[in-house]
Amino acid sequence: MTLSIWLSLLMICMLGAMSPGPSLAVVAKHSLAGGRLHGIATSWAHALGVGVYALVTLLGLAVVLRQSPVLFQVMTYAGAAYLTYLGWNALRSKGGVAAKLTAGQCASLKEAARDGLMISILNPKLALFFLALFSQFVAVGSELSDRAIIVATPLLVDGLWYTLIALVLSRPAVLEALRHRAQLIDRLSGIVLLALALRVIWQASLPAF
Repeated sequence: MTLSIWLSLLMICMLGAMSPGPSLAVVAKHSLAGGRLHGIATSWAHALGVGVYALVTLLGLAVVLRQSPVLFQVMTYAGAAYLTYLGWNALRSKGGVAAKLTAGQCASLKEAARDGLMISILNPKLALFFLALFSQFVAVGSELSDRAIIVATPLLVDGLWYTLIALVLSRPAVLEALRHRAQLIDRLSGIVLLALALRVIWQASLPAF
């Protein structure tokens, strides 16, 4: 895998992790209610679930690519459609990031980790996101080392991003700053996601050599 391909993978994983959703709400809840350590426990348990999804999706796509290139292309276009859906919803969002940041009652570290793991494992949108993401990279990642990188990248990005969220939310003033810039963050995310969807469609339409 070349550096440029990996950087493309890294950028998409970062956007996926940063996209507001139930995962952010859970990490924020435990960070705000239980403190820094609770937020970090939630973050890495969530990242573990992301890694499981990434591995299962990658192995499944590799099988589909070998057995049915036509079905693989259909899945690629379906992934592009989902990226478009995410981008459009982000552009239309009125609640913004701040609406996802909701504090709750303090829980134990074990409960925080459990919530982080389950919110990723039980989120079917993750499977769709990885279908959209990995359909671009599975063909160029045939080596075992490449596949390890493809799986490890979203796991580490997810864990590090939500760890950062947990650390930042230890400061109460940050929540107010996010609230003021929430819609701008959503708009920028929407534009980038739509651009990525177009990129997927363009790459899928290129002839294979």
